[in-house]
Amino acid sequence: MDYNKFLSDKVRTIKPSGIRKFFDMLSTMKDVISLTVGQPDFPTPYHISNAAVESITKNKTYYTSNSGLIELREGISDYLSRRFDLHYAANGEIVVTVGGSEAIDMAFRAILNPGDEVIVPEPCFVCYSPLIEVMGGVSVPLYTSVEDKFKVTPEKLLPLITDKTKAIVLSYPSNPTGAIMTKEDLEAIAPILIEKDILVLSDEIYGELTYGRDHVSIASLDGMRDRTVMVSGFSKAYAMTGWRLGYVCAPKEIMDQILKLHQYGIMCASTASQFAGVEAITNGDEDVKYMKEKYDRRRQYVVTRLNEMGLECFEPEGAFYVFPRIDSFGISSEEFCQKLLDEKRVAIVPGDAFGTGSEGFARISYAYSIEHLTIALDRMEEFVKDLKK
Repeated sequence: MDYNKFLSDKVRTIKPSGIRKFFDMLSTMKDVISLTVGQPDFPTPYHISNAAVESITKNKTYYTSNSGLIELREGISDYLSRRFDLHYAANGEIVVTVGGSEAIDMAFRAILNPGDEVIVPEPCFVCYSPLIEVMGGVSVPLYTSVEDKFKVTPEKLLPLITDKTKAIVLSYPSNPTGAIMTKEDLEAIAPILIEKDILVLSDEIYGELTYGRDHVSIASLDGMRDRTVMVSGFSKAYAMTGWRLGYVCAPKEIMDQILKLHQYGIMCASTASQFAGVEAITNGDEDVKYMKEKYDRRRQYVVTRLNEMGLECFEPEGAFYVFPRIDSFGISSEEFCQKLLDEKRVAIVPGDAFGTGSEGFARISYAYSIEHLTIALDRMEEFVKDLKK
């Protein structure tokens, strides 16, 4: 049977996630140390999980408002105000979603028409360009560099803007590089976005995980709130990946359209997850602080080890990834990662999974214990020595 005639041409041309490609190989291999997935190794804090359990035992298992529990939206509003100087109304400007991923998808669906261009800085997380292209939009890569600390600069932004440019994705702190954009960095590009009338999709899922300085949202700058769709969630900061709980914040005129899509496609996020989210965002600050301190220690350890073994490594200031150069061995990033997996049983993600401009790098997640990281890096050091020979 020819199934191609039943399938969407756009969907058939989308490549599967390069992250999951290497992660999925592990199910058939033994003794593999994986540094592939950006998933905290910490359990969800007990008081957060218990809030969900209590909601179930008390039969609070009904549909919520499409926008989410009002107490959760109010909690998100208060949290964003006190942590990041962002001010969104609980009614009309915040919608609770099934993870940050749904929020990104709904945002693109709400704003894009066929032919609209979206500037996507690379290296970047794998979902943006496929979701843009499914909507008939055009993903325009902006190649950031290690020399610029993987930041978006006015010099790289301006030449990419055309009369078809609708939006830009800003995903900082960055997956995969760990780069951040400071307030000064954002202030350098904000006037361009205002002058050219460009929307921003700001993915701030790692906003709590910055080291040495606080995260700044572009939506907090003068003139930027009204042209920003801000996406975040609970997965990374609160170790709640499997709970699938996120949120999107935007001006009401944009949010009205996002909410319609959410109503028809999802209805509402899991009720138990939402009650867990209320507890997390209300009483979870100390949990975030504890985990962040552990990540910082791991970050410093991994960067030091990689540089010592000869893998030049940009020092990340956010998230829980490092993005070392591996282009000095005369093989592609995929070959490097495949050989490392086959010969030393260590799994990392090749750079080209994060865009065509990311060849020559690899992503390593340090969302794992020091013991786990030590074993993996010892094996990597042996591998690098063998390659140098």
